[in-house]
Amino acid sequence: MFKAPIRAGIFPALLLALAPAAQGQDDAPALQQPIDCTLGDTCFIQNYVDTDPGPEYRDFTCAALSYDGHKGTDFALPSLAAMEAGVDVYAAAPGVVRGLRDGMIDRLYTREEDTRIDGRDCGNGMVLDHGNGWQTQYCHMKQGSVTVAKGDRVEAGQVLGQVGISGRSQFPHLHISVRKDGEVVDPFLPGQAPDTCGAPGGDTMWFGDIAYQAGGILSAGFATAVPAYDDIKAGTAHSARIAATAPAIVVWGYAFGGRQADVMELTIDGPQGRIFDTRQLIKGNKAQFFRAAGRRLSDPLTPGAYTGTVKLERRGEVISTKTVPLMVE
Repeated sequence: MFKAPIRAGIFPALLLALAPAAQGQDDAPALQQPIDCTLGDTCFIQNYVDTDPGPEYRDFTCAALSYDGHKGTDFALPSLAAMEAGVDVYAAAPGVVRGLRDGMIDRLYTREEDTRIDGRDCGNGMVLDHGNGWQTQYCHMKQGSVTVAKGDRVEAGQVLGQVGISGRSQFPHLHISVRKDGEVVDPFLPGQAPDTCGAPGGDTMWFGDIAYQAGGILSAGFATAVPAYDDIKAGTAHSARIAATAPAIVVWGYAFGGRQADVMELTIDGPQGRIFDTRQLIKGNKAQFFRAAGRRLSDPLTPGAYTGTVKLERRGEVISTKTVPLMVE
C-alpha cells in the first residue's frame, strides 16, 4: 500500500524526530513525500537521479528510469487535466526558503523554448535550507501557485505551491533535488558511491512508503478510433459512453518506464464475453508511450457494460494492470 503524505502541523515534526537517519549521512533530514498524490495510482516517479558517472544513464537500481545528468527525483502526474485540477507540493522537511521564482508560464518545453527559458530550466520553484549543509530544490511548479516567500520558515508537509509544467519540462511533474554542501545526493542511496546499485526498499532518506516502481500503466480508456497522443497526455481521450452503432470500439493504455521486449496486453470484455484481445511487443526503452487497438464494427454492439483491461508484462510477469469501464447505449 502507498501512503498519502503527512499534512503540516504537530505530526510531521514528531515523525521526523522518530525517523532513522539515512545510512552514511547521520545529519540527513528525513524526507516525506513532497506531492499530494498516491504513488502508483494518481502519480508516479518518472525519473530518478542518474547514478552513472559517464555518458550513459541509470537509476539507483541500475535500471533505466533516468537520463544522462539528471540530478533529482521526478514525481509526475498522469495528465495535464490532473495538473489543472490542482495538486499540492509539500515541503519534504522543515527548513528556510533561501530563494524562489514564480511567474513563468506552464507549457510543454520544446527546443524553441531555449531562448524564452534563458537558463531558468527549473521553472517556478524554490530552494529550502534544512541546516548542516542540506538543501532541497523544487522545480516546474504551476505559475502563480507559490505560497511562500524568501526567508520564510516552513514545516514538513506545509504547502509550497502546486505541480506545474514550467521551465524545461515535457510533462507535469515536481522535480525535487537533494544536495549536501552543494553536491547532489540520491535520496534513495544516501552515502553510497554514485557508481553502485542498490535494491528497492533499502536504506533511504524517505520516511514512509516511497516505493520503487520499474514502470507501469498510467491510464487506460475507450474511444471509437485510435486517439491522438496529445489527447491521452491531456487526459481527455477516454469516452465513458459510446453508441452501439459506433464505427469501432478501441481500448488504449498509457504507460511509463517501458523496456525492450515488454508486452502490453489489451482486452475488451462485454455482456457476451470477450470481444477483443491483443498483445503488442514494446521495441526499445520508452520513457512514456501508449498503445491502442480494437475492432471495426459492421454490426451494432450489444448494449450494456463493457470492461477494458490493460496489462504491462516484463519477462513474463505482469508488473502493472488497469481496468476501465464503458457503457454502450
